[in-house]
Amino acid sequence: MWPAELTVLKSPFIGLPREVAVLVAVAVAVAVGFGVVAPAIPLFAKSFGVGSFAAGAVISAFAVMRFASALGGGRLVDAFGERAILAIGIGIVAVSTGLAGLAQSYPQLLVLRGLGGIGSAMFTVSAIALLFRVVDSGSRGRASGLFQGGFLIGGLLGPLAGGFLTGVSLRLPFFVYAISLAAAGGIGALFLSSAKLRPVHKPADGDARSAPDKGGEVVSTTVAEAWAQPAYRSAVMVNFAIGWALFGVRMSLIPIFVTDAMGQRAVWIGAGFLCSSVAQAALLLVAGQFVDRRGRRPAMVLGSAVTAAAFVTLAFSSVLPVFLVAMTAIGVGGAFVGTAPGAVVGDIMKGRGGRVVAAFQMASDLGAITGPLAAGWLVDNVSFASAFFLSAAVLLVAMVMSLRMPETLRRDDVRPRRDGPR
Repeated sequence: MWPAELTVLKSPFIGLPREVAVLVAVAVAVAVGFGVVAPAIPLFAKSFGVGSFAAGAVISAFAVMRFASALGGGRLVDAFGERAILAIGIGIVAVSTGLAGLAQSYPQLLVLRGLGGIGSAMFTVSAIALLFRVVDSGSRGRASGLFQGGFLIGGLLGPLAGGFLTGVSLRLPFFVYAISLAAAGGIGALFLSSAKLRPVHKPADGDARSAPDKGGEVVSTTVAEAWAQPAYRSAVMVNFAIGWALFGVRMSLIPIFVTDAMGQRAVWIGAGFLCSSVAQAALLLVAGQFVDRRGRRPAMVLGSAVTAAAFVTLAFSSVLPVFLVAMTAIGVGGAFVGTAPGAVVGDIMKGRGGRVVAAFQMASDLGAITGPLAAGWLVDNVSFASAFFLSAAVLLVAMVMSLRMPETLRRDDVRPRRDGPR
């Protein structure tokens, strides 16, 4: 039986500011749209007569530009504020996606998807920074879990519609994605314009929490200031490990592992990912409450350890039950490592932290880029097991760093809250 403090509330948004629910709704809309367009991108690219490598480059262009522009997006957040950059970022992705659906050549599609990556970086950094500024330390784990859950739900629903729409027209998913982004932008503009944020100005008495959010010198946390704190370095390492293992190696190797190494039908690929997603979604609220009650450090240690053990189990998987258990364990660990590191970043931020959030997010993107390359080389030259062992090692490094970090949860903020969604 779960401890009493882990009991899930009837409504996940009870005690949280209204802005959290709004950001979750925005995340769902964005993720659904992305899932809708994902199956169509490589097929649409190949319709221009290019090969598989060039088709893959369209997907890579989005990821590379998102990574390259993240710090720039963070600077814009620090300079102009989270809400303005969130709206502009969503607008860039919406317009570039709609135009991509009208593309008449491969170069046009490639450039437009690259522009979409820039807008995505601006949206992601500003949304996370805004989320951290509307909640206090005692609610940050739950808020992070709900936000991640929004993307997870959207990511599950989107591809279902995307496959159908792609069968109707290769261009149609791009227009549907643009519409979903416009809806997300509308939700944000309507409900976030009066968001109550933590102060970004230096107070006269030195108490950041008592400072009014107007007048004076704007405070923002620099990457150097954040990097000087062991907790931030640990959070960055955990996020890198998440990108490497969960977003990179899991997505790139599992399909090949199931069909080539295990000799199973492709349907079991989907079954494995479903086990992982269901486990993660089911535990996100529990993990968020754990992060807010027990602390960020134990959640990061637990999540990294469970996920590492799951990858070791994958290395020895030869039968379906073991494979499915390992994939479920990845989802369990992912629920904890998906909420705690972000809460750490929010804890150490003072005022605006666009660049701090950007560097944190870049760590995950870097892991997602380098993980599949290193693991793929090991599969080609050594074995699948060696690739899974390397992923487990990366996660164990993150676990050790988490063990050594100081706790960032402020216990004075862990208290019941009665202000529900407004």
